[in-house]
Amino acid sequence: MPIVWTPLVSIEVLGFLIASIALYRLWFAPLARLPGPPICAITRLTLMYHEFSGSRRLFIHGLHMKYGPVVRIAPNEVSFATRQAMKEIYTSGGSGYDKTSFYSLFQHFGTKNMFSTLEKDEHAAVKKQFAERYSKLHVMKPDVSSVIQQTVDAFVTRATEHVGASVDIYDLLHCFGLDGVTGHLFSPSGLHSQTNDDDHELMKQLAYPSDLKRAYFRYYFPTLWWVYERLTGINKLRGDTNLIDAYVLEMFHSGSVDPQTVLHKLRIVDARDPGRPMLLSVSECMDHIIAGIDTTSDALCFLMHHLSLPIPASRRVQEKLHEELVRNPGNSVDDLPYLDAVIKEGLRLLSPVTMSFPRVVPDGGRAVDNVQLPGGTIVSCQPYTLHRFDTEVFPDPDEFLPERWLAANGAVERNQLFFTFGAGGRGCIGRHLALLEMKLLVRDVYSTYRTRVAPDMTASMEPDDQVISTRPKDQKCLILFERLDV
Repeated sequence: MPIVWTPLVSIEVLGFLIASIALYRLWFAPLARLPGPPICAITRLTLMYHEFSGSRRLFIHGLHMKYGPVVRIAPNEVSFATRQAMKEIYTSGGSGYDKTSFYSLFQHFGTKNMFSTLEKDEHAAVKKQFAERYSKLHVMKPDVSSVIQQTVDAFVTRATEHVGASVDIYDLLHCFGLDGVTGHLFSPSGLHSQTNDDDHELMKQLAYPSDLKRAYFRYYFPTLWWVYERLTGINKLRGDTNLIDAYVLEMFHSGSVDPQTVLHKLRIVDARDPGRPMLLSVSECMDHIIAGIDTTSDALCFLMHHLSLPIPASRRVQEKLHEELVRNPGNSVDDLPYLDAVIKEGLRLLSPVTMSFPRVVPDGGRAVDNVQLPGGTIVSCQPYTLHRFDTEVFPDPDEFLPERWLAANGAVERNQLFFTFGAGGRGCIGRHLALLEMKLLVRDVYSTYRTRVAPDMTASMEPDDQVISTRPKDQKCLILFERLDV
């Protein structure tokens, strides 16, 4: 007797299929034996909810604290919190596993760049074209570091022109970050948003909008995003970015740049390969600008706010830092151990890069920290958890303790778990530039000034997660600068 296909039968069949899939994922799938909430084994919807709501970081960290160093966070995704797993995922076989399609979100002008390149071999080839411009040797050259020093001088001048008055360092630090990275890319044609109103408007266009929900919508629902693009004309994650688009295109086509800049190097690459698409270099420059303003600026903002808190621990760090700086006025920033410790502890505890870095297990499967995983599984570590989970490496992980970086005992383990800049060949290419910017600014501020949270500071400094990075929730940080007698 043939089945009469009624709505009720359709519902029953659908229910059977859903139950079968749930049963398979819970009990028979290759990842079924891994710890984690049953709902996460059945569906990705729970993880998606936390991604869209900006709570993925805390959700995953909470799962690790409950279930341990290995957690199944979705039917086909596993999060790890050990340095052995980090080494396998991000460095094995020469820069680890390939990136997931998630990174395609970070294309610009419809064109991929180094960061959005998924395959590690292609990434290595792209990186080789201009990596020298971000090496420590290059960044420390006088004609390169002097450009950063000029942005530091501009920051200190603006921040201290009315000593004792509230200064919004969130705004100023994002100007600093933008001026620094565009100086590195395009000097002498970099931006001057700390002193130029038009450039300041460009900074606001980049630093203030949120692209969290739009990015995840684009990732999970590409067809609907395509329709949205056609209906609205908006095809960028940050919405209206016409000012920065125009600036980058102008620099690429006609900007006058010095030989030590990144753009000069990219022009050499383009000249050697006339068939190379023009927008590759344009997309690369745009990506460096966004990365430069989103990370260094927020890292400094979180750090300076913490140092300015009205608590004995923060005052103690400021005093020790000031003492080292005034005793060694001629030292290179790399020869100031307590300054280095303060910066590293800030990047550990108050990192602006806290989210997972997803990768794909290669075909044939791999063992990650003794856990056998099939090919195609999404795996990741997140800095927020790696910097807190192992309390033998990081005792009192939620305390700001720069001194931990000065101890010889456990130094290897601490540095192995330090994940702010990623790991391996696909780690942050701008690491040395960012560290130089941070060290120069912190040195020049705290050698001469004391900072305090302003009395009228009511904005929240709670971390507000975006797609990969984190920023202060209310995007405002009022600080008082008080000159010290040296």
